[in-house]
Amino acid sequence: MRKKEIYLNHIVSFRIVSVIRGKKRQIDLLGVVFTGGQGPEAQIIKRILEIEIKNAQSKQHTLFIAADSGLAAAQDAGIKPDWIIGDMDSIDQRRLALCPPERVIRHPRDKDFTDTELAFNLAAEKNCDIIWIIGGGGGRIDHLFGIRSMFERENFPYRWITAQEDIYCINAETELCCTLQKSACVSVFPLGSGPWDAKSKGLKWPLAGVPWTRGFFGLSNVAVNGEFSVTAQKGRFMVILPVE
Repeated sequence: MRKKEIYLNHIVSFRIVSVIRGKKRQIDLLGVVFTGGQGPEAQIIKRILEIEIKNAQSKQHTLFIAADSGLAAAQDAGIKPDWIIGDMDSIDQRRLALCPPERVIRHPRDKDFTDTELAFNLAAEKNCDIIWIIGGGGGRIDHLFGIRSMFERENFPYRWITAQEDIYCINAETELCCTLQKSACVSVFPLGSGPWDAKSKGLKWPLAGVPWTRGFFGLSNVAVNGEFSVTAQKGRFMVILPVE
């Protein structure tokens, strides 16, 4: 069966274009979670969202949620979040004062979920079809591992953009097509419980036949001429690209 586009976007920076193709799927609501930690510069965030809006289906809408100090990144990119959620222990109170109080959801510091998880769960409760995370890079490694672990769950983020990385999650029978700079670095990790199988085009080391197992990964592959694709034939994969 011919693959159909499920969503596009996608200029990661001003020189990277990515497309995801797979089973036909209606995307009515995109959820974008801004969280604390290192994220892309404001102009890159603006460009990514401009291209998403331009390429989106006509009925697609976007729900913006700020997780605690992620409010700063959203506001700096000119975005007014629909919701602000978290324990508010690291947020700039002057920024918070600019937000409608009825759109602020406060949680105690002693809680069972991180602020990023709370924001992600809220996006899911609001029936977002796919959810991105912007920010969350650098800083405490346990927080970094926490976001990475979210990709192992049944309901997972489809994209995670930090200051240095643009990370995609692709499911079985889904293809990620990208145009990067020549010789750009591409890393691939299996997610979930498997089994896994993948194929690729345009990478220096093809993914077909790789014996994927839990804990195995493909680090620092190379997009030889810039254009490449990765197809998940079985299982779920994380594909890590540079934000250049």
